Amino acid sequence: MQHNHARRMSRLILTCGVLGLLSAPQVLAEVQPMKQSAEVEAKINALIESMTVEEMAGQLTQIWGSEVQDTNPVTAKTKHEDLLGQIRAGMVGSLLGAHGAEYINELQRAAVKESKHGIPLIIGNDVIHGYRTMFPIPLGGAATWDVDLIEKSERVAAIECAAMGTHWTFAPMIDVCRDPRWGRVAEGAGEDPMLGSAMAAARVRGFQGKDLTAKDTVLACAKHFVAYGGAEGGRDYNTVDISLQTLHDVYLPPFKAAVNVGAGSIMSAFNEVNGVPASANPYTLTTVLRDQWGFGGFVVSDWSSVTEVIPHGFAVDAADADAKAITAGVDMDMSSMSYREHLPSLVKSGKVSKAVVEEAVRRVLRMKFALGLFDDPYLDTELEKKVILTDENRALAREVARSSFVLLRNEDSLLPIKDDVKSIAVIGPLAESKRDPLGTWAGVAKAEDVVSVMEGLKSRAGEKVSVRYAKGCDISSDDTSGFSEAVELTKDSDLVVIVIGESAEMSGEAHSRSSVELPGVQRELVQAVAKTGKPVVVVLLNGRPMALPWIAENIPAILVTWHAGIECGNAVADVLFGDFNPCGKLPSTFPRKTGQIPIYLGHKNTGRPPTTERYTSKYIDLPWTPLYPFGYGLSYTTFGYSNLNIASSDIKRDGTLSVTVDVANTGKVAGAEIVQLYVRDLVGSMTRPVKELKAFRKVTLAPGESQNIAFDVAASELGFHNWDMEYVVEPGEFQLWVGGSSTGDVEGRFQIVE
Repeated sequence: MQHNHARRMSRLILTCGVLGLLSAPQVLAEVQPMKQSAEVEAKINALIESMTVEEMAGQLTQIWGSEVQDTNPVTAKTKHEDLLGQIRAGMVGSLLGAHGAEYINELQRAAVKESKHGIPLIIGNDVIHGYRTMFPIPLGGAATWDVDLIEKSERVAAIECAAMGTHWTFAPMIDVCRDPRWGRVAEGAGEDPMLGSAMAAARVRGFQGKDLTAKDTVLACAKHFVAYGGAEGGRDYNTVDISLQTLHDVYLPPFKAAVNVGAGSIMSAFNEVNGVPASANPYTLTTVLRDQWGFGGFVVSDWSSVTEVIPHGFAVDAADADAKAITAGVDMDMSSMSYREHLPSLVKSGKVSKAVVEEAVRRVLRMKFALGLFDDPYLDTELEKKVILTDENRALAREVARSSFVLLRNEDSLLPIKDDVKSIAVIGPLAESKRDPLGTWAGVAKAEDVVSVMEGLKSRAGEKVSVRYAKGCDISSDDTSGFSEAVELTKDSDLVVIVIGESAEMSGEAHSRSSVELPGVQRELVQAVAKTGKPVVVVLLNGRPMALPWIAENIPAILVTWHAGIECGNAVADVLFGDFNPCGKLPSTFPRKTGQIPIYLGHKNTGRPPTTERYTSKYIDLPWTPLYPFGYGLSYTTFGYSNLNIASSDIKRDGTLSVTVDVANTGKVAGAEIVQLYVRDLVGSMTRPVKELKAFRKVTLAPGESQNIAFDVAASELGFHNWDMEYVVEPGEFQLWVGGSSTGDVEGRFQIVE
């Protein structure tokens, strides 16, 4: 191809890069919470000039601040007074784990009224997928592909947690993860940087609202910076060794999207990145985050991640770790109190510049001013009764949950449940659970608030349909003694709903699994019930993509519900009975077996791509394709794609790819479809992924209705980082697909020209 040489020699270099540039929905750069007004900056500088290094180190220290739960009133009082004493002495700038308006008001009075400088505390908490109103885990939220819905859910989370005293949430977690053995896959948006970027921006907007000084907004904290989701073997906290191109093209884009919409803080990660721990990494924390992106907020370490650079082999002791971390760009130390202990002596010895410490304090104080804490640090003690767990909040949790469900299989239209079904056997260890639907990082949510699957089905079925339950087995036990009861109940029922999967404790931090198959004897339970010949629906509660090959081949209906939050049971009933047409799409690939991992959308081709020929890149004991691909999900209706039109087959490198396609509801009921656009750069100066998601849009269509869907993708979004780490858009030919999943329904070609 003649243009191949030209594209290698002539390229468009974009200093801003593609990071954070998204199509449908578009993420636009907004004003960063950087410098405040001249008046506020003067106040900040005056405070810093009046502070000792010890007091500045206090502002950079975050400690555990939960109200002491001690059965001994004497020691409880001592611990509480010790905490107040540290605050009064100016040795604490932030607390985490503190909740409750009255309690936090007491702590703030100690900081504002009784300390030398009167600097308010900033209270941080893990509000990962809701506060008291618990929404689906973030991986489930990403399955909605609905940024407006996700922004609304985080708005509710912000309103609730702010009423209880949280100023700052350690969310969103926006790590790209392509190994579902990693437990924290549940906390993110899956495997794709574009979808992850869209979700990151939506969550930040939801938390921070339009005015950070408002009492119902909280500061967002994008985490974990960076590449934490690339841990080797899916083992939490493990090493990450990747190319700089992969770092910039895959793992950094969601963080850039969060920064672009104004995220006020970033959390550094536990892992190392290419030999340098992320919590002491000047390239990621300063060169990229601040120098290239212009981030103006502050960086907080993860829990003790500063001192953990010692076992990494990167520092000889805590003082050395502190010096490297704060110099690299970690402004606040979470939990270890090492900054407080060592920064004064490090400054005195000249190992750390006082100016570095002052700038870190300046960043923290700016955020406290941005939140309005200097103007009014106190809480309305009556507010929580008005805003927490309201009927409106529960209704939104139900909407998000059912929108997140992914219908993987529905042979012979077994679902929705037909009117002639008069008896339903509900089987499985998760059917009656009220704890597991909360998922990982449930915070202050309570199991008593949860509607279990069994409760939801019985409530919806009413008196006309008999709904009976048999557990069958435990989640991870090998005990099959409950099978017989389950089988007998099945024989006497018109339909079987088996609720299986993972407990809440099987995903999340420090909960990596070596296998993504069903734990225990749950598969065997499904097999035993299926032998009766009765129609079976599998409802999967899960915190990660799972390998379900036998079920996928033998069970007619499969619904993935993730850990769906407090309205889990009602949402499941809505979908199974047809009150809501499922529309979720997979944010992560489902493998056939654990041994197929990693398997994901944006992989590269080899010189011998997999075919039926022997000497190609594949396993000999299973197909090379995924069980279910990224972007996949069925509906109770069907959709047809036609009339793909690419406005111009030749697009300049500073131009726009404009694409239209007709999408029609070809079924009998109304439904929503996630229309997805993918591209492949066929030849480049560096090899490119076989497919990349570049745009998506949700459309709702009545039966027989058709809409013409338009996408505009800037050519600047079709580039990558080359060997010299320049972001380039190269001329050449591209393949394009549009459809209801990453497999595509219609396709075409275009080219980037000089």
